Amino acid sequence: MATDYHHGIRIIELTDVIRPIRTVETAIIGLVATADDADADAFPLDRPALITDVRTAAGSAGTTGTLARVLDAIADQANAVTVVVRVAEGADEAETTTNVIGGTNTAGMKTGLHALTAAQAQLGVTPRILGAPGLDTDAVTAELVTVAQTLRGFAYAGCHGCVTPSEAVLYRDGFAARELMLIWPDFQRWDTVASATGTAWATARALGLRAKIDEDVGWHKTLSNVAVNGVTGLSRDVSWDLQSPATDAGVLNAADVTTLIREDGFRFWGSRTCSNDTAFAFESYTRTAQVLADTMARAHMWAVDKPLHPTLAQDIVDGVDAKFRELVARNYLIGGRAWFDPAKNSATELYAGKLWISYDYTPVPPLENLMFEQKITSDYLIDFAARMAA
Repeated sequence: MATDYHHGIRIIELTDVIRPIRTVETAIIGLVATADDADADAFPLDRPALITDVRTAAGSAGTTGTLARVLDAIADQANAVTVVVRVAEGADEAETTTNVIGGTNTAGMKTGLHALTAAQAQLGVTPRILGAPGLDTDAVTAELVTVAQTLRGFAYAGCHGCVTPSEAVLYRDGFAARELMLIWPDFQRWDTVASATGTAWATARALGLRAKIDEDVGWHKTLSNVAVNGVTGLSRDVSWDLQSPATDAGVLNAADVTTLIREDGFRFWGSRTCSNDTAFAFESYTRTAQVLADTMARAHMWAVDKPLHPTLAQDIVDGVDAKFRELVARNYLIGGRAWFDPAKNSATELYAGKLWISYDYTPVPPLENLMFEQKITSDYLIDFAARMAA
């Protein structure tokens, strides 16, 4: 205090509450698209643009390239907050791929896919549902994974150039990232510009549906087996049987490729990522890990540079435990807990201003394989006569 002497009353304010932890926003789409005739003010080249009304924004997206069709596909599923990076269409696919991938220009500004990483600083939001529908060549998909890892987001991409299920299976072998879901084939829809049925990129619908599921159910529910709006068919034949794995859909799912089926509407069928680590085999496992990591980090900025007393460590543990109780009660997690491990927090570490708080959790697995045991028996005939008398 400035002085020990005071003639009057002093109030010393102390804080003894568990600070609430707010879960990070997950239903924010980030996409890269082309549209040479789009409104340049609404969609500047190679800069992230924030959209809060997708259907209205589609009116400024022009008619060329991919942007208008992708926005329409998203709007069919949900009105999701969307970050758009418009890139120039190249003279050929190779040049367009280069523009989509982007990098950092001579002015130090990020371009293409990498411009999505500037969204937080420029727009105040972090896109976590990522894609470049209609532009996702294998090179673009590889870079999309890198951006997804940077943003702790999840990418949806098609199996570029694949005509058959076997080609899609082979294509999947080129990736090994938990942040990626590959989808084959595409949907079909009525194209109002051409007045004919045309291809509707499945990845565009995946972006919108993923945001809708996040809002309506939560990030612990996978994309699979939810009706898709605005489509009329599939671009390729896909055999599927709910009770048999010996189908196109079964083969694709076994290879970690999400496919499309028609059953009470059109649906994505498959929950697997391209991870080579079975701990993150499911889309929901990866997204749960990402959400928890960002939530815990962002929620504890208040603690950085505070005096490192035992009460501070206890406050952090109590706050994390409270968040886990909330997530378990809301069915986002099976369980989770936090603790202070003395073995990881030596006097030397603590004196250096380092504090380790440990926590574990169990994500909610999707029911991928439901099995019934059916048995024929004559047991219910034993009391046949007695049941007649009754």
